[in-house]
Amino acid sequence: MFRTHDCNSLRKSDIGRQVTLAGWVNVTRDHGGVVFIDLRDREGLTQIVFRPEENAELAKEAHSLRSEDVIEVSGRVAARLPGTENPNLATGDMEVIPNQLRILNRADTLPFPIDAEPQNEDLRMRYRYFDLRRPRLARNLRVRHRVAKATRDYLDTQGFVEVETPILSKSTPEGARDFLVPSRITPGKFYALPQAPQQYKQLLMVAGVEKYFQIAKCFRDEDLRADRQPEFTQIDIETSFVTPHDIFAVTEGMLAAIFKAARNIDIKTPFDRLTYREAVSRYGSDKPDRRFGMELVDLGEVFSQSSFKVFRSALDAGGVVKAVNAKGFAGITIGQADELTEIAKLYGAKGLAFIKIENGEWKSPIVKFFSEAEKAALQSKLEIEEGDCIFFGADKWEIACEVLGRLRLRIAEMQKLRTAAEIWDFLWVTDFPLFEWSPEENKWNAMHHPFTRPKTEDMALFEAKKFADVRAEAYDIVLNGVEIGGGSIRIYEPELQERMFEALGIRPEHQQSQFGHLLRALRLGAPPHGGIALGLDRLVMLICGEETIRDVMAFPKNNRGLDLMTNSPGEVDPRQLRDLSIKLAREKKV
Repeated sequence: MFRTHDCNSLRKSDIGRQVTLAGWVNVTRDHGGVVFIDLRDREGLTQIVFRPEENAELAKEAHSLRSEDVIEVSGRVAARLPGTENPNLATGDMEVIPNQLRILNRADTLPFPIDAEPQNEDLRMRYRYFDLRRPRLARNLRVRHRVAKATRDYLDTQGFVEVETPILSKSTPEGARDFLVPSRITPGKFYALPQAPQQYKQLLMVAGVEKYFQIAKCFRDEDLRADRQPEFTQIDIETSFVTPHDIFAVTEGMLAAIFKAARNIDIKTPFDRLTYREAVSRYGSDKPDRRFGMELVDLGEVFSQSSFKVFRSALDAGGVVKAVNAKGFAGITIGQADELTEIAKLYGAKGLAFIKIENGEWKSPIVKFFSEAEKAALQSKLEIEEGDCIFFGADKWEIACEVLGRLRLRIAEMQKLRTAAEIWDFLWVTDFPLFEWSPEENKWNAMHHPFTRPKTEDMALFEAKKFADVRAEAYDIVLNGVEIGGGSIRIYEPELQERMFEALGIRPEHQQSQFGHLLRALRLGAPPHGGIALGLDRLVMLICGEETIRDVMAFPKNNRGLDLMTNSPGEVDPRQLRDLSIKLAREKKV
């Protein structure tokens, strides 16, 4: 037996007991011959004290110990001397006086200090197994475990069955690039790693499973960012004979169970709901962060007869004039103004107009174009006060909302409004557009995926091919401005699914080659069904207060999609390529 107790379990009641502990040397302190060691395992710390007068040989050996050596210690639990207790440790009232020390393994020179936050992320990724010893990351993995366990426990109580779906799948157009896997048995043919278990879970509904879930691995070959990895995990749910409200209730109950298990937090249910149109109109985003104010205000009525040509021309062209009031931001610097102007231009604006309220004066070149009635209306609608800064957007609805939405978030960061307090703001966003137009492809694409159902009240618009106005029976769940999940009610009639494919420009022959299995299944008595998928990594990231999902995954890729620890992706033996009937193209020399 390597240990009788872990390093966080000893208490005053153990004083006088003989114990054995094992773990890593966290810190060593030499106090004139007496050596103090903080011994660490995954549960916590215990102080070990080697005194020459009690055991000279052990004290001498303890001098050779260095950080991260792995040791086993046996000895007597004693009370710490008065005044030396550590109230910050659960074991801070006692120490172990050893009578036996066994060095199990020596640690080489460390790649970085275990008690510091390494600035070089590539170094962290190269030594990830060492990085994971740090308390913050060790805690994150345990939180992730509790989230997964609470998910399974809750869904089990609701009658859901966990079913695994294939990893080697079929390549179908579902948004991102597929990771392809060549087949040795059928040369020239490829599997694809699933972007999501979408079609499989729908087929399970046809199979009569009725209530399915899976904590599923998904793969997408796309550019990386803080909340995106080539392989990620989602909580995948599908159920039959349901409405969106049924999905909402199950999801809210599951999240309540997750937050209780992971953080002992009672979250408020039911969650608020906004339509897509409302969310974008008020916050400039379909995943709004509502933890601070600064809502977008429509000023169309104020400037409908304005002499200010920029605003009037936008309204006459069918667009909008909107504004946000950044309270207390009149002290905006030139650098901040330049940055915000560049953000506005990046998202389609021609420039950025704003007014600063300083010493009772409205400071901006555009103020001279406003009538007194317009200024009074602005004062009332935007609740303008001393020290405020008003930002305007005048353009098409989509552009004006997105520009102000992006500015709103950046201004909130500049004012540190997004981290002022721990708030858990859950929100359902509903009634998304079914389609979105792609100018590059000159065609309509599905905003979510091609299996999403049009809203019943918009079916006439769908049949009339007025695709811009058709809403989807789709919904996203948002937490603090981060989309943590999304889902929809699915198409279950084969004829409607074929018409949906047709609207997306998928010809009948391609429908059969890519989705023939699904269409055949829908013709064998498919029930009405729907579901949702939540990003487990993103959810855990938010619960842990991290800024990237890499810090809640055991072995993530870096921001270039590389695993520096194992040096993958890497080259393979030419014989393996030959077995797969693959020949690599050579780059032409210039």
